[in-house]
Amino acid sequence: MSRALILLSALAILLVAGPVAAQSVERLPRETFDVIPPAERVEGRRGAMRIVQPGCRVGPTEWARRRIVDIAVQEWGVFGFQTIDLRGVRERRLPDGVVPDALNPRLDAPEQDRAIVAVGRWEHTPGLAATIAGYWSATPDGGDILSRQNRQWRDGEGEINWVEPWSAAFISWVMCEAGLGEMAQFERDISHRVYIDQAIRARDGERPNAAYVAHDPGEVAVMPGDLLCNSRGGVNYRTLADRRRDLGRYVGSHCDVVVRVGEDTVAVIGGNVLNGVSLTLLPLVEGQGAYRAVLSGADLDGARTMFAHLSLQADPVEATALDASPTIRALNR
Repeated sequence: MSRALILLSALAILLVAGPVAAQSVERLPRETFDVIPPAERVEGRRGAMRIVQPGCRVGPTEWARRRIVDIAVQEWGVFGFQTIDLRGVRERRLPDGVVPDALNPRLDAPEQDRAIVAVGRWEHTPGLAATIAGYWSATPDGGDILSRQNRQWRDGEGEINWVEPWSAAFISWVMCEAGLGEMAQFERDISHRVYIDQAIRARDGERPNAAYVAHDPGEVAVMPGDLLCNSRGGVNYRTLADRRRDLGRYVGSHCDVVVRVGEDTVAVIGGNVLNGVSLTLLPLVEGQGAYRAVLSGADLDGARTMFAHLSLQADPVEATALDASPTIRALNR
């Protein structure tokens, strides 16, 4: 069986053998897939690294969907196809009946129905420092972040964490390389809440050129290239209305890129997840909206709540876009 089929089979079934070692793949040559490697956007060693390429590609929003997926999938491969399966759903009987149960951070392992398919310590791999620094280069504050990081590298010993979480920088770089280089299309930032607010304002008619429009979970169909966002850090938004009351105010949050949609599963890729770029499998369930949505805290207290579905205003692609990405196809050769 080819590596591609093995990988896709791993995404189709719940693996129960426990974690396995993650093995990265090299990026495709630019003549095969034209993406500037993030490490080429910076130069210098750790402690003296600087941004040399802050620019972004600019293209029409309606062409961006497939490229967003393909870029995210390639980075997932560079970080070893690190995968987390959170689809484990079991029944829990309560006095008023039976309700679905899912990953609950309040429960200690191994009670949680969770499978880590592949894990690594990528954030602390010296060779990937320039890659993560390259993600920062796509944000307006990336230079300041890298300056602070350099000081920490020079002063620290052993494993050094990044001075700021880099998940929003990863999303910003993906959009930068995908062609959403105009801030009117996508407000790249070191915080997810900036472009979430842009999508909410687009929904309210205030940002007509925005690439993404915000919806409540289940309001519209989830498609590859869309973003699913949850709050964190003690904040528990459940709907767009919760965020509208706080527009412009800092809040902890996280967003992932949708790369594959099945009948009852959505696969998303995000940065700074288990110290790397990781794919997460999430269960889709019937909810209050017209479409299936990710199982959330509304279904189970303590589960991760996706309060915002940012829908890309671009031509649709097949639901299985991940399978056809250049990185996956190359594994068949």
